[in-house]
Amino acid sequence: MKRKFILPGIVIVLSILVTGCWNRRELNDIAIEVAIGIDKSGDQYRVTSQVVDPGEVAAKKGGDRTPVITFHATADSLFESRRKMTTLSSRKIYAAHVRIVVIGEELAREGIRGILDYLARDHEHRPDFFLVVAKGTSAENVLKIITPLEKIPANKLYSSLQTSERAWAPTTSVTLDELISDIVSKGKQPVLTGLEVKGEQEAGESKENAQKIDTPTQLKFSGIGVFKDDKLIGWLNEPESKGYNYLINNVKSTVGHISCPDGGKIVLEAIRSKTKVKANVKNGEPGIDIRIKMEVNVGEVQCGIDLMKPDTIAELEKKSEQRVISIVQQSIHKAQKEYGVDIFGFGEAMHRSHPKYWKEVEENWDREFADLPVQVKADVKVRRLGSVGESFLKKEKE
Repeated sequence: MKRKFILPGIVIVLSILVTGCWNRRELNDIAIEVAIGIDKSGDQYRVTSQVVDPGEVAAKKGGDRTPVITFHATADSLFESRRKMTTLSSRKIYAAHVRIVVIGEELAREGIRGILDYLARDHEHRPDFFLVVAKGTSAENVLKIITPLEKIPANKLYSSLQTSERAWAPTTSVTLDELISDIVSKGKQPVLTGLEVKGEQEAGESKENAQKIDTPTQLKFSGIGVFKDDKLIGWLNEPESKGYNYLINNVKSTVGHISCPDGGKIVLEAIRSKTKVKANVKNGEPGIDIRIKMEVNVGEVQCGIDLMKPDTIAELEKKSEQRVISIVQQSIHKAQKEYGVDIFGFGEAMHRSHPKYWKEVEENWDREFADLPVQVKADVKVRRLGSVGESFLKKEKE
């Protein structure tokens, strides 16, 4: 008799627990946001939302409309600005697919702690998007530029930052979680990559910008922005930015040149790079030892050097080591003497290796960092010379 009631009872309980998609949203009711721009407008926030035009993106042939639309709203807070956009958009803006957040340089210099709280608190935001700083312009201007190759500018920026970081090295991709972690850490200050508008702003906002062979206006990642706590205080140039990535062990591949003995250049491609940072304290004095191991291939020869001689390869390796050390030292000098902030994580290394000493200096670490002795050594090995051994330039001279 009891068995007759057990099965129906289970069915009833399960039907109560399985509520279905109670919070589902139809695609026709939402606007998919792919990029957010945040600027300061007086004492208020001006927010720009880059939203996909689904009909234009899905069209096999290009229509008359641009593939994305931007909405703007200004209010006392970010949350209010976002909700205020409903007066402009016929659909609720859906933020779960945001690829990149652009912060205007003016706002970055005033401080970004407040906007990070909003981005981390809102349940719609996934923490895997990248954050960058609009260098010398506003985030609104950046998100108005129409880009070639990728229909959706936000996808272009996301992919371009990843590609540049992997193949060129003077940029770094930073997610929301990484940025917040660096801000709250006492042993490492945050950085963000800069993003510039190259060309005329008005021309870049036109659809024709992506329809010309030589694109008049482009978006270009340029340098790494140095922060103190949550405020932007300056920029590293391209070599210094590359030195920063060497130091934090973030160089996957890059290209650089060294001079030939009799003039001309040899271009080398770094195919592997490994950096180890060791903190030490001797007689109460702190120091940092950096060891960089690299493997390179010869990518281009613009002189008559004989690559078949072992002495030549040894000389190439020696000059490459000097070049890498110079780039890294430039970055360290800029951070220590001009900005006075530890963006490399030397403090974190000190904390791991010498926790007792760290407790004594953590509150004034930036002051300690400014005069911290740093020794840099590099070990470079040439692995491949390419498909051509001896350069035809050498034969031509002979």
